[in-house]
Amino acid sequence: MATVPKPGPSSEHLKPGLSLFDSVTLVAGSMIGSGIFIVSADITRQVGTPFTLLMVWLVAGVMTIAGALAYGELAAMMPAAGGQYVYLREAYGGMWAFMFGWTLLLVIQTGTIAAVAVAFARFAGVMWPVLGSDLWFGAGGAGLSGERAGAIAVIAILTAANLRGLNLGKWLQNSFTTAKILSLCLIVAVGCVLLPNPTAIHANFGSSTAFLGTPSMSIAGAGIFGAAMVGALFSADAWASVTFTAAEVRNPKRDLPLALAFGTGVVIALYILTNVAYLCELPAMGTADAATVVGRGIAHASSDRVAAAAMQVVWGGAGAKLTAILVMISGFGCANGLILTGARVIYAMSQDRVFFAAAGRLNRASVPAVALVMQGVWAAVLTLSGTYSELLDYVIFAQLMFYVLTVSAVFVLRRRLPDAPRPYKAWGYPIVPALYVVAASALMIDLLILKPRFTWPGLLIALSGVPIYYWTTTRARSARR
Repeated sequence: MATVPKPGPSSEHLKPGLSLFDSVTLVAGSMIGSGIFIVSADITRQVGTPFTLLMVWLVAGVMTIAGALAYGELAAMMPAAGGQYVYLREAYGGMWAFMFGWTLLLVIQTGTIAAVAVAFARFAGVMWPVLGSDLWFGAGGAGLSGERAGAIAVIAILTAANLRGLNLGKWLQNSFTTAKILSLCLIVAVGCVLLPNPTAIHANFGSSTAFLGTPSMSIAGAGIFGAAMVGALFSADAWASVTFTAAEVRNPKRDLPLALAFGTGVVIALYILTNVAYLCELPAMGTADAATVVGRGIAHASSDRVAAAAMQVVWGGAGAKLTAILVMISGFGCANGLILTGARVIYAMSQDRVFFAAAGRLNRASVPAVALVMQGVWAAVLTLSGTYSELLDYVIFAQLMFYVLTVSAVFVLRRRLPDAPRPYKAWGYPIVPALYVVAASALMIDLLILKPRFTWPGLLIALSGVPIYYWTTTRARSARR
């Protein structure tokens, strides 16, 4: 009995075509979207000092890497299509796995796709004003605008590309991931080394007070710090998406743990250095009505386009347009990775007979076509539902909840299957995974208290999967009888 459950039907038809490099680009490319170019403004408005801005990114990064190291053990044990869905199924049962897949489809993956696509269109609006945020029609924040129309077009194009097969999808991923890593390296080199702004350096690093602010310890301060981490965690999210494609990785027992560790490590290092570059070009705090980019600082960058504001200090209007192009490249590649991987979870659910049978069928290119289309249509609907920050808040809470459950699955399966083959064992077990569970759980409680408008609906969406799961399993049993 002490053996790992064999992959189900979902791994028998998908064709292995992903190398270690492809897996790393899926991790890094799915993580690097538009968030790193935008969310530092909102973080700075909440925490107020250069030191706490960097600490938010550092803590979020450490949490991300700790989670990825734990996932590596599960990925090497159970290299089946659906990844995280499979780990939850084997650790807790089908209901918990379905809740994850249901929430992934309704909020996590599709919400992230929508948010990244909206941000892509927002930066495209720098060059094409028709892609503005003013609603053409709608009410209460929901409706269609130029920005959202551009986002829907991105989702449609990338879904169509992935319908043509894994090779085209991974080629797009490799190309755009390479381009956006080079983009971040350019920002770091220009901001930190080549053309730093002496005014910003003095404002942010000129004294301990300028850098640290007035240190104070309080429960309210800790709560604000936790809420500010939403943006950083969202920007570092989606690293687990590579596990969804496990059945298509050529050597998953070796490559998946390596891709998770290396991909997250590289991205987090780049994120922290990128924020240092921002601080070398712009003061952390400024005034919203200032006449200059430097005067507005990071906290009040126009439309939160921090990267564009930083490069505008260096190259003027040309710098803002160059950054917009870099962000568009980054967002396009991120959306592609999310679209490619997310459909595999829907496919695995169908193979377990808890979702529409059509979603478990492959087209001639050996990809789950119906699952890809369903995912794309719902992501397009979500772009019409609200702003970028609202989608972000929905996504991060639901994702954190399942991250906690999945990292905890390492402990569950160590106890239940102590002799099962483990090609890779989670680094720092049991301390590092336990610390991740504690930190992520504390952050979830913090978000439920400080941002109830968005986080409670995320929890309710996950729970809504319970009656649907029992309905689908009852129908499946009746059909078999």
